[in-house]
Amino acid sequence: MPRHELLNNVTHKDLRVVTRFGREYGDEVGLVPAFPTEFAELQREYPIFLRKDRDDGGWQAVALLGFESNENLFLQDGRWNANYLPGYIARGPFLIGFQQQEVDGELRDEPVIHVDVEHPRIGRGEGEPVFLPQGGQSPYLESIASVLRGIRDGVEGGKAMYAVFDELGLIQPVNIELKFDEQHGANLTGLYGIDRERLAALDAEALHRLHRDNFLEGIYLMLSSLHNLRRLMAEKQRRLRLQEATVG
Repeated sequence: MPRHELLNNVTHKDLRVVTRFGREYGDEVGLVPAFPTEFAELQREYPIFLRKDRDDGGWQAVALLGFESNENLFLQDGRWNANYLPGYIARGPFLIGFQQQEVDGELRDEPVIHVDVEHPRIGRGEGEPVFLPQGGQSPYLESIASVLRGIRDGVEGGKAMYAVFDELGLIQPVNIELKFDEQHGANLTGLYGIDRERLAALDAEALHRLHRDNFLEGIYLMLSSLHNLRRLMAEKQRRLRLQEATVG
């Protein structure tokens, strides 16, 4: 069960985080949340879709990792077989929280880093150190802070962007039926994408609005990302052939 603590260099001076990948760290998942702040990197390797949040019904971008809920086709022998690691995975046991602090004489909710001390990546004498021996932030923690800033900004920016997509009628359900070989296939439901025809039919005012708010790039990055489905299919087919050869 998660147990979040405000990160500090006294209580957590010896904290280490395991950075390899595997089932034991919760990495065998078919989808992970994606954020507009990382779309440019994600679209080179992962298909990006939208889905509705189960709690509030809002839109959330996701990166597709596999064709089943517990299938991650980027995992291989403890490695993540891609040049870019999604921020949701890269953050490890850390998350952004808020703490009231006095800034220029005013009390404000300032972002601070929390750590889940029960997370499976918390190392017991192994892994990347979070703090330097003198108490300063390690290069690893600095990279985590950058990832968390991107997630925080992406969450806020994404809410506004997806709301406009919805308002303009650009979001459509996507049902993906795939055939890997004669015996195996997949049917992905509950995912949404950008309606190309609706996008092409937008008037100049709507297009200008998307461009002005820096949302137009997000649309084209999402559309561009869909070519990565072929890569995922090829990896799935490779693993099925390997599985059949092993059984045979």
